[in-house]
Parts: sequence; C-alpha cells; structure tokens
Amino acid sequence: MDCKRSALTLQTLKREMLLDITGRVKQAVGESGIKNGLVNVYAQGATAAIMIQEGWDDSVQNDVVTLLAKTIPPGIWEHDRQDGNADAHLKAGLVGPNETIPLIDGSMGLSTWQNIFFCEFDGPRSKRTVFVTIIGR
Repeated sequence: MDCKRSALTLQTLKREMLLDITGRVKQAVGESGIKNGLVNVYAQGATAAIMIQEGWDDSVQNDVVTLLAKTIPPGIWEHDRQDGNADAHLKAGLVGPNETIPLIDGSMGLSTWQNIFFCEFDGPRSKRTVFVTIIGR
C-alpha cells in the first residue's frame, strides 16, 4: 500500500459558493502514480465542505447555495453572538468536510456528470486548503 498526499490552495470570491476542483484533484491523482485504491478529498476549516455534485452547468451549484441559504438563514443562531457566521458552520457541518472516491485503473470512479466541489460558506477567503490523500497501489 502506498499513500500520497497533496495540499491544494484555493481562493474564493463570494461568501457562499461551490468551486469545482475536479481538475486539480485529477492532477494530484495522476502525479501520485497510484492506480487503484481510494481518493479522499478533505476541506480544512470549520466553515467549508466538500461535495460531489453535477458539474454540467452552474444551475445545480446555485441551487445548492440557495437551498442551504433558505434552510439555514444567517443571523438567528446562538453562535452569531460570537462572530456572525453560525450559518456557515451549520452548512459546513451538514454537507461534511470530505468525500472519498474509488480509484480504478488510474481514474476516479466519478460518473459522467459528477464533479468534486469545494463549498465555501464564509468567504471570500484569500486562502483555503484542501487535502487530497490517495491510498492504494
């Protein structure tokens, strides 16, 4: 078993957005030399998340942001008294910090329409970090 790790540095431009990182994860997988195993993609930070979702156009990503904004509105939570971003913490916790994808013959086991998204819920941020860990042979 081999294990390779890469750190992706991202910049976000909006308070809430989904950023397609599929290409960068594919690059990390290719550079790892591992052909079969698992790829874990992990967002560092309590107000960010990782999601696998359709990447064909922006409508699904916009719908995700809209759904979460309607479900978890800002300004009504206990943590807002500390720094005003409780909704970002709740959204990140609901979506989750990571996704694991099978690696099969050097390719991630994503379907035609699936992409990997970094979810920003407390931006914009000049620096966000995503760890990509590839385990296998």
